[in-house]
Amino acid sequence: MWRGFSTLVSRAARGPCRSCTRQGSGSPAPGPGATIFALSSGQGRCGIAVIRTSGPASGHALRSLTATRDLPPARSACLRLLSDPRSGEPLDRALVLWFPGPRSFTGEDCAEFHVHGGPAVVSGVLQALGRVPGLRPAEAGEFTRRAFAHGKLSLTEVEGLADLIHAETEAQRRQALRQLDGELGHLCRGWAKTLTKALAHVEAYIDFGEDDNLEEGILERADSQVRELMVALDTHLRDARRGQRLRSGAHVVVTGPPNVGKSSLVNLLSRKPVSIVSPEPGTTRDVLEIPVDLAGFPALLSDTAGLREGEGPVEQEGVRRACERLEQADLILAVLDASDLASPTSCNFLDMVVTGAIAQRPSGNSQRLLLVLNKLDLLPSGSPDLSLDLPPHQLLSCLTGEGLDGLLETLRKELATICGDPSTGLPLLTRARHQHHLQGCLDALGHYKQAKDVALAAEALRVARGHLACLTSGGGTEKILDIIFQDFCVGK
Repeated sequence: MWRGFSTLVSRAARGPCRSCTRQGSGSPAPGPGATIFALSSGQGRCGIAVIRTSGPASGHALRSLTATRDLPPARSACLRLLSDPRSGEPLDRALVLWFPGPRSFTGEDCAEFHVHGGPAVVSGVLQALGRVPGLRPAEAGEFTRRAFAHGKLSLTEVEGLADLIHAETEAQRRQALRQLDGELGHLCRGWAKTLTKALAHVEAYIDFGEDDNLEEGILERADSQVRELMVALDTHLRDARRGQRLRSGAHVVVTGPPNVGKSSLVNLLSRKPVSIVSPEPGTTRDVLEIPVDLAGFPALLSDTAGLREGEGPVEQEGVRRACERLEQADLILAVLDASDLASPTSCNFLDMVVTGAIAQRPSGNSQRLLLVLNKLDLLPSGSPDLSLDLPPHQLLSCLTGEGLDGLLETLRKELATICGDPSTGLPLLTRARHQHHLQGCLDALGHYKQAKDVALAAEALRVARGHLACLTSGGGTEKILDIIFQDFCVGK
């Protein structure tokens, strides 16, 4: 009887339906002769340019351009004279490397040519490779797609590689490296293993439930495993889209009354004159947005019109758009004139915007606010009028830069809360696709708990495990793979 139970465990361990575990997730394995080549380093003049090939004809291409019968030792750089395979004309003296499959990035035979980075040299080598029979130029992301098709990378690792290529801030780089190292995929595989055990226990009960030799409490053990998994999934899904903000940038809106230095602050944080600065109130009448690196985190910084009763229809529209952006903001930088805090305009702004935003935090609103008191250089004593009941604030002079380091450190802490700290904790969910499949898995486990029939409970576990498999394999949907790989450049 227990031999039958072990068979059930083996059957459950095979994974979900074929549509979610198909080899390469819909990507056909490259056939004979499908050898690709491309420039893998950046365009333009450079010291060294890297040209790579992948496919069964890579060894032939390497021999053709170096005019030698023997391939270099595997994974060792060798200096070779490169020549045109037809005319024999010398092209460059370069380092060449040979990576026989399957121990290569793509899992296929690969070759690399490290040539001098002049445009004429690169063009000559690419044209020479194009004359080798069986070679064709690579499409965008095709090298990585072949690595995925040959099991060298999971889909979450592919997404981590794409994020690493596009990373512009330190936080994005750290998060992308963690995902490329397989942390999210490893976590999902651990969850899938838990579901496999639970499914094996439920199927054992279905097949041998009336047998007295069946171990007692087998369904209770499955229920316990499911409960623990639901808690873990719920924790990940309640991250308020932090991972997606880390990947695409948090929305930071600069607001305040007119003429308090909002545009000056935007210019200071973006390190370039993106906003017009003028002593005339109401200079900014539309929302100006710029992507910036704020203390190592990506952010979309918005400069908005001063909040007041507009003097004309254009300024009124600017104020309306500013209020609209405030509702969408992840972080509000509320700016006031430190030398004029007692004015009616400043007091109204404190009451309406600052106090109101802070009061919403306990209700679960993820929006955060940071009060910045600008024009510190105008204060004779170096400190603002503290007779007002001010919330926590940062002192700053956009003119002299005094207080900027303290502001950036506070911004780093705020953005780490909004986007998540990629150097600590569990891996973040950086894409809507991740959230969709984890939510689908959690919903299926909810159906498991509500199932009145054991067979329906088992099916719910299969559906839940299928969502986890789809997260790391793509689920055999070619359209999903096309969307993921379209962001890659040619040569990667």
